[in-house]
Formats: sequence, structure tokens, C-alpha cells
Amino acid sequence: MTGSQMAIVAVLLVTLALFLWGRWRHDLVALAALLACVLLGLVPAEDAFAGFGHPAVITVACVLVLGQGLQQSGAVDILAQRLLPGSGGPTSSLLALLGLAALLSGFMNNVGALALLMPIALQLAAKHHLAPGQVLMPLSFASILGGMTTLIGTPPNLIVSGYRASSGLGGYAMFDFTPVGLAVALLGVLFVGLLGWRWVPAQRPAGTAHFESDSYLSEVRIEEGGKAADKMLREVEQLLDDCDAQIVGLVRHDVRIASPAPRRRLQAGDILIIEVEPESLSPALASLGAKLVEDVPPPAPEPLPAEDGGDLPAAAADQAPGAGQAPEPGGEVADAAPRSRAGSEELVIRELVVMPGSSLIRRSARDLELRSRYGINLLAISRQGLRVIRRLRSTPLSAGDMLLLQGGEEALAGFAGLFGCLPLAPRDIRVPRPGQALLAGVLMLAAVALAAFGVLPAAVAFAGGALAFALTNLVPPRALYTAIDWPVIVLLGAMLPVADAMFSTGAAGVIARFLLEHLARGEALLALVLLLVVTMFLSDLMNNAATAAVMSPIALSSAAQLGVNADAFLMAIAVGASCAFLTPIGHQNNTLILGPGGLRFGDFWRLGLALELVVLAVGVPMLLWVWPL
Repeated sequence: MTGSQMAIVAVLLVTLALFLWGRWRHDLVALAALLACVLLGLVPAEDAFAGFGHPAVITVACVLVLGQGLQQSGAVDILAQRLLPGSGGPTSSLLALLGLAALLSGFMNNVGALALLMPIALQLAAKHHLAPGQVLMPLSFASILGGMTTLIGTPPNLIVSGYRASSGLGGYAMFDFTPVGLAVALLGVLFVGLLGWRWVPAQRPAGTAHFESDSYLSEVRIEEGGKAADKMLREVEQLLDDCDAQIVGLVRHDVRIASPAPRRRLQAGDILIIEVEPESLSPALASLGAKLVEDVPPPAPEPLPAEDGGDLPAAAADQAPGAGQAPEPGGEVADAAPRSRAGSEELVIRELVVMPGSSLIRRSARDLELRSRYGINLLAISRQGLRVIRRLRSTPLSAGDMLLLQGGEEALAGFAGLFGCLPLAPRDIRVPRPGQALLAGVLMLAAVALAAFGVLPAAVAFAGGALAFALTNLVPPRALYTAIDWPVIVLLGAMLPVADAMFSTGAAGVIARFLLEHLARGEALLALVLLLVVTMFLSDLMNNAATAAVMSPIALSSAAQLGVNADAFLMAIAVGASCAFLTPIGHQNNTLILGPGGLRFGDFWRLGLALELVVLAVGVPMLLWVWPL
């Protein structure tokens, strides 16, 4: 080996060791490796940061934004409601959940797909008396498998495509990964869902480390043509069961019914008072096809008198003196002075606790003219022991109440300071606007179609999709950059020039020759299997994107020396890099489920090893069939 070849191999060995050690973050290690290559003259200084402009890096960043938009719009909630069965045994329910995870992971970030479905998985585990890990580990593996199916499903696919393009063969199209990836994902999901989940240790988490609050009481308006309209109350209660929500009251024409009969048939305009956890609010609304009362324009005033001298009709309550203007279509408020100062300030949802001594105590939202004076909507109230209320806007507040409020960041911060409320740490509480889910789905499909049919390069198509999500407020501009996992972007941008140096110095060719001559002994099939196994092993120990970046040049060199189709070898790298099933450190998904699943480091290998054997048994024949040597 030449001096430059030995130098790049030494840098990569040290980098791999640091990845495995885990003392420093992967992105910092990758950046250090890049700078070392520049100082050693292996990467020209002017090209040091060229990797950050690589189409693979741009596409990964844009896909993360699109995934955030699909989540915030409620599109995934609606998909889950329609595709997951409401009844059935643990096996059928788990298979449906794993199939949905694999489907989502083909078009959005794997970690995002897992995070979206984790609450549903935990509900499923409780419903069927399973340990959380017995559902979460299969869910993690299914989301990883689903990423194999498309170009944008996982960063390794984009990296492999980038190396094919740099070799002069051109990049892969959107669904070039689908024949092999779909077969592996389908058989893998079936294996895990039918048999593999039983091999996960049935351990319970030692405790919960997160803050839990009482359920909130929220007012939900039944919409004309919605799923709940013209249904009996007991049928609607069944729809809410899967969201862990329950009905505690009904309001019709301002008449409050504390214990409505199960046979009562609901009408458009009825208001249900439901008890629900904040995170389940969006799925509950999706299951009913309904809207929060305070998140939509109030109906026209009813010609009926207010009851008990208490509640005014909804419109009258919102048109309090000083209101100024009526709410805009879609529920946005355009009347308050704070609103005019904030301009086009984005609406957010925050939780505030009413502190002792607050001037809010014994006052209601109507007394405060909350919407008209402060540009804030009261969406829900949580109070220990509170089950029957008059109406949200007329309920006097008490010390210790938790309020779910919607408004601009500045308006909410000013309100909290003015009235002595304590803001809680923000958590994922979403109340999508009507039509957002459909719009997000249409824009996502448009971006996928443009890339799939070659109208635009993938990076350009998904950059356009991310821009459209921002312009339509599916991902608010203030959250555009927070949706991107920057450590992953730095890792990719830094490792691409380092891996390129493996190829340019000839080190990849030397390693490939060693593998072919001493292990594969010139047999193309054996070389293919060897590369797949080595890639799977490395992916269990280090970041999958880094694994793909290191192994792709070796795959290209191996194919060139054997004189066979490089696509089979590159696809083997793509499949192998997505097989991080043996340890919790190989993929972020596995790390994410450790705590909630009550899992330990050694709990992964039993199911993980069996699944990797399934991948090997299915993947090699499919590679030879779809990409013959």
C-alpha cells in the first residue's frame, strides 16, 4: 500500500473505533475525520465541505422537513385511524401496526415514523397485556425495514445512489430499491409480527421518567357530514376508546346534559365534552371528524334563550364588547390588539398552570374576554376531580388548574406573566387545521411523483416539497430548521469526502482485492454474500449512514475487479446498512425504545439475529434475480 492509502485506512480505523466507543457524538467524530484528511492531504482543502452540497445531504434534510409536516398536519393520525384495526387479537393488531410503520418509513424519516406510532404501540401493549418492549422492538425493526423500500426511505439508500452517480453510472430512481427492499421488508415484518415478537423478553419499565398530568376536559363540535354526525352516543364512545378518551357531557342548543343516554343520536352542531390526554387530542379529533369549539368559528346565534341565566350562545360569548372583528375562516382570530401587534405570528399550543395568588382565580375565559382581548383560545382545562363543567368559557378557574391555550408565542408569554401562570415544558400537542392532512398528503405525493418519474432530481423535488410545506404553513417557518436532525446532516456532509478519499487513493481497491482473493477467492456470489454480512455487522455497531459511506467504494471496486454488475453489490450495501438489529446503538430507533420498552443492551440479539438471517435468506436471492451478476 502507498503512503496515502495507509493514511486513509488509518483515519478510517480510528474513526470506526471512535464510532464504536461512543464517547463523542458521531457528527463530531465525522468532522474530526474530515479535518484529519484535509491536514494529511487526502482531501483537497477547497473540496473539504463539498459534501454538504451533495444531493444526498440536501434530500435527507428536506425529507426530515416533509416528515415533520406529515406529523403536524395530522395526516399520520388519520392514516392510523383508518388502517389500524379497532378490534382483534395481539397478532393481527401488531401486524397492522408494523405494516403501517414500514409504509410510513418508506417516505419519511425512520425515527419520525417510530415516534409517531409509539403512543399507539404502548396503547396496544396495554390493551393486550403485553410488555411494552414486545411491541416497541418489533415496531422499531419494522420502521427500519420499511426504509429499504424507496430512495428516500433511509440515508444509506441516498448515499449508495450518490456513489453510483459519482462512478458515472447515474443515480438510482425513486423505486429502484423497491423490488429487493419490499420483499425483505414484507418477509421481515411477517416474521416479526407472527413469531419474532414472542422472543422479546417480557420486561416492564422500572418507572416513568416523564411528567404526567391529569386528562383535560375539551369541547368538541360535531361537524356536518363528520363521522360522528347521526351516530348514537355509544357508537361514538367506541370510536374514542382507541384514543383513551371518554365522553363526560353533551351540549345541545346551550342545554347542558351531564349524563347523556347511550342511545341518544348526535346531530351536527352538538358539543361533546370529552376527557382526553393532550397527546391523544389530535387522534381523537381525527376519529370523530370533529373540531375543537374554540379552534373554529362559532356557529350563528341560536334563537333560544340562555339557560339558567348562565351561558350565552357561542357566538355571543365570542362577540363580547371590544371584540372588534369576527374570527377569520379557519378559526384564526383577527380582532385583538395583541394580534395586530404580532402580525402573522404563528399559532402554537402551550400548557399553563394557574399559580396560587393568580388574578385568574374565580374568573372564567368569558370574564377575561380571552379571545377578543388577548388573541388566545382556551382549548381545554385539566383539574383534579373536575368531571362536570358548565362550559369551558364559563368555568371559573382555580389554583392548580392546567390550561391548554392556543395563541401566538408572544401573546401566551405575555398572558402568563400578566396573570401569574407557570408555563410547562412544551410537548407534542397538535390540533391540525381542517384540510391540512389532505394538503400535506397531496404535496408529499406530488414531490414523490416528480422524483419517481424523473421529472426532477430527488433533491430538487423534495426541496420544492419542503418549500411548499413552509409556504402553506404545514411546517411553520420558525420550525423549519428545528425539524432537521443537524447531527445527521453534519455526519453525512463530513463522511462523504472521507469515503471519496478511499476511492481516489485506491485504498478501496486494495481492501476489495484482499477480500476477493483471500475470502471470496474470486467467486462473485461469495463476494456478494461477504459484503452483505460485513455491512450488516458494521451497521450493528456504528451509524448506518457512515457504514454505507465506508462500504460503497469497496463495493464498486469489488464489482470492477470481478467484472460483474455493480448494482448487485451496491444494493447489497444498501440492504446491509439498514439491518441494525443486534444492538441498541446501531440505529436511533433502537436507542429510542430502550427506556419506554424496559429493555437492556442484551435484549436485542435474539430477535435481531433471527431477523438478520431472514434478511440474508431473502435478500441474496432477490439481489441475484433483480440485479443479476
